Amino acid sequence: MQILAIDDVPENLNVLRASLTKAGYHFLAAPSGEVALMVAKHSHPDLILLDVVMPDMDGYEVCKRLKADSDLAEIPVIFLTGRSDTESVIEGFDVGGIDYIVKPFHEKEVRTRVATHIKISRLTRDLQQRTAELQREIEERRSLSQERELFIDRIATMEEREAQRWGVDAFVGHSQATQRILKSVAMVQNADMTRVLITGESGTGKELIARAIHSGSGRAAKPFVTVNCAAMPDTLADSMLFGHRKGAFTGADRNHRGYFEQAHGGTLFLDEIGDMPPLVQAKILRALEDGYVQPLGGYENRPVDVRVLAATNVDLRSAVEQGHFRNDLYYRLAQYMVEIPPLRARREDIVPLAEYFLHMCATDMGIEPPALATECRARLEGHSFPGNVRELKNVMERSLIESEGGRIEPNHLHFVSEPAAPSPSPGGDAVPQDYDEAIQFLVERALAHNGGNVTAAAEWLGIHRSRFYRLMARK
Repeated sequence: MQILAIDDVPENLNVLRASLTKAGYHFLAAPSGEVALMVAKHSHPDLILLDVVMPDMDGYEVCKRLKADSDLAEIPVIFLTGRSDTESVIEGFDVGGIDYIVKPFHEKEVRTRVATHIKISRLTRDLQQRTAELQREIEERRSLSQERELFIDRIATMEEREAQRWGVDAFVGHSQATQRILKSVAMVQNADMTRVLITGESGTGKELIARAIHSGSGRAAKPFVTVNCAAMPDTLADSMLFGHRKGAFTGADRNHRGYFEQAHGGTLFLDEIGDMPPLVQAKILRALEDGYVQPLGGYENRPVDVRVLAATNVDLRSAVEQGHFRNDLYYRLAQYMVEIPPLRARREDIVPLAEYFLHMCATDMGIEPPALATECRARLEGHSFPGNVRELKNVMERSLIESEGGRIEPNHLHFVSEPAAPSPSPGGDAVPQDYDEAIQFLVERALAHNGGNVTAAAEWLGIHRSRFYRLMARK
């Protein structure tokens, strides 16, 4: 702690120096008011002892200047005076002094008064700092409260839009297959604890079905968390699924909630479940059986209330028979099954979906939805759509861009190069006879276009890498 003493009498300074340095203070001295102001500005002492009577500038004037400087105004000033009359004492308080010491000095009195006022000054600064922090916190909370109210309004609006977007009424399609799917979704929505396995080719809209089940359930206001099981490495599975505690491993600098805890109260959607590594299968099975998760590096089991929906484009029964998928996990997930036929098996849905995507994309672009030429309808219905609904959406979005907002003509439709598929049988469920040849043509074309890179070829076709490998195996 630094003490600055200001006195034009060297003997007085020496007495103060001896007393205060013995008490452990760092002592600074100034012989005049002008020098004192410069020293104070430079060193910013914790307390100032100021003589009243000095030539050129008396102590009262020095104190006034100290208090006028915002950097020095908070430093406590104790006057040193040989006068004990009331008038001098009051004048010192009027200009900002907090106490006075009468000469000749008594060592114990000097130390006691200095220690007391330094303590008071320190407590005052701490109180001011805490008050300022509290005021900032109050302002932050007030701001957060306002933001929270705004977010609540926005969330309510978003929830209403989500319900409209993902609700059963928003589904497009007239085929019997689509109507069967919607009936299944409506039946299972309110069975909040029933696990559902959704099967179908890539791009058929399995996540859309999962979201519809969630949005119509009693869990709609809670999170919907999607997990790509095929992209989950064994080494990170525990942390990603169940979370970790700070310090659990190198780089774990904070606690992290896993997917199960993130979905607490809501729905956990396990996408690409058929491509899940065996070790991860075991971990998920344990969580489903127990209803508890244990974060990596933690010791407590944490209960989770989660409804699990799963989706796959793999034949899980065959995968179980071949030992690629756990039999017990399969039966845990397949309490209720929803199968989505490929788009080529429900061709009466193609044109309504195409018009829906045109309307949706045009709305996003801020333009009027264009008409679809009659010739386009026949061409759309004649395409086999190996990429299913996802491919149709991409085709319509590109056609809207190429038409520049005008009528969609046949030359605006661009499909992935493949032989055209023949029309289906009257029942609408037949698979084109040349479909396998078309698939192999697509695989070869995608590989050639991407220099043999399987990952790039899969992305080029808009499908997952694991499915691309299965298509390659069909050669």
